[in-house]
Amino acid sequence: MKELKVHTYEEAVRLIHEVGILPLAPLIPDHPSLYQITHGESWLTGTDLDPWLWRARFPSDGTAAYGKFLKKKSVLISRELFPWVKAILGNPQPVEDRYKHGLVSKASLELFQQIREEEGIETRSLRLKTGMNAKEMKKTFGQGLLELQCMLDIVISGVKENRVLVDEKSAWQSTSFQTADHWMESVGLHEINIDLKIAKKELHSRLKSSCSPDAMKFFTKLFQFD
Repeated sequence: MKELKVHTYEEAVRLIHEVGILPLAPLIPDHPSLYQITHGESWLTGTDLDPWLWRARFPSDGTAAYGKFLKKKSVLISRELFPWVKAILGNPQPVEDRYKHGLVSKASLELFQQIREEEGIETRSLRLKTGMNAKEMKKTFGQGLLELQCMLDIVISGVKENRVLVDEKSAWQSTSFQTADHWMESVGLHEINIDLKIAKKELHSRLKSSCSPDAMKFFTKLFQFD
C-alpha cells in the first residue's frame, strides 16, 4: 500500500470516492484504513480535523454508508458502491419474512421495526423503546444491531458529539441508526433492488480499477467473485 496521509475531511472524501471501501481500522491487506491514513494526534480532538468525528459526517452528507458491514468491523462504503455491496451481502427478503424462517433473531426483528418506525433513532432511545434497556439485555441488543449491520439492513446515521470525546464506549452509546433503504433514498439512490450477477460484475470491475492484487484477493473471497 502506498504511503499517504489525509489531513482534511475533503481529502478523506476524495479518497473514499477513489477506493470505494474504507475500513476505520486496518482490515484489508495492502489497503488503506481511516486510522492508517490520518494523523494520530488529530483523533479525539473535537476539531474539524478529527477523523473520529468525520465518520458521522460521511453518511450525513451522502459520501458513504457507515456501519459494521464487513467481518463485523466498522467500514465506510462509498455511495457509488453501497447498492452493489448490499445486493451481494444482504438479503432481498423482508426482515419479517427472514424472522419467520429463522434467519434473524427476534431481537433483530424488533430493533429493525423500531428503527424503521423512527429513522435516525438514537441508541438509548432504541434500547428503551424495544425493552432492551435492562443491563442483562445489553448483549442481546448489541448482537441484534450487529446482525442487522452485517446484513446491511441498517446503517449508522450519526453520532452526537457531546459524548463522542469521552471514549469509544460513550461514542457508541450516542450512535443513531436508520434503515439502509432509507439512507439510500435520502442520498438519491433510488435503485434499491439490483440483480446479484450485475452487482458482482459492477463491483468487481470498480474495485479492480483501484485496489492492489492483495486487496482484490480479500474482496474476491468476501464477495465471491469467482
